Amino acid sequence: MLIYRLGRRYMLRTSIAMRASQFEQLPAPTGRVVFFGDSITEGGLWDEWFPQVRPVNRGIGGNTVDDLRARLDTAIDAPAAIFLLIGTNDLGLGETPGQVAEKLRLLVEEIRERAPHAPLHVQSVMPRKAKFAERIRELNSAAWQIAAEADAAYIDLWPALADSNGALQPEFTRDGLHLSGAGYAAWIDVLRPHLAALPIEH
Repeated sequence: MLIYRLGRRYMLRTSIAMRASQFEQLPAPTGRVVFFGDSITEGGLWDEWFPQVRPVNRGIGGNTVDDLRARLDTAIDAPAAIFLLIGTNDLGLGETPGQVAEKLRLLVEEIRERAPHAPLHVQSVMPRKAKFAERIRELNSAAWQIAAEADAAYIDLWPALADSNGALQPEFTRDGLHLSGAGYAAWIDVLRPHLAALPIEH
């Protein structure tokens, strides 16, 4: 079992590094709608959900807020808009909501410095297993405040995805964290009006 776990961790680290190395070889996307985040973002087929706005996927599995800050050069350069989703991995690693919020504040400030005029959408951390619910709600409350201070839109995904216990609805997941196709469809329904309102050609 230990060897299996070590093997999985090695494969995950390798996958993360290889995806990040591709982004380093590519120019940061300009004039595009950027989805920026961790594995939940990475798993989205954004160009098929929203082909009319030419989105680009800058999600990497396992990423934390600090990981996104470290790779801003490969993600943010005059984007048409940014949809940010990050923080669940930080909580999973044992950080407090307050610690994650402080890092998120710095990330949002740095995105704003790089793209002061691009519409920025800060999405709430999604529900996962019920034991995380209280911490996620606390982080999301801080994220709402951070978005307001940065003149960014805050998108609350909780009503569409959470069950009555504050867990990710079972029909939207297989592991209590990542989304199934039905989960992505529910997320897309929340995002659709925000994408439709962007001042770009559709």
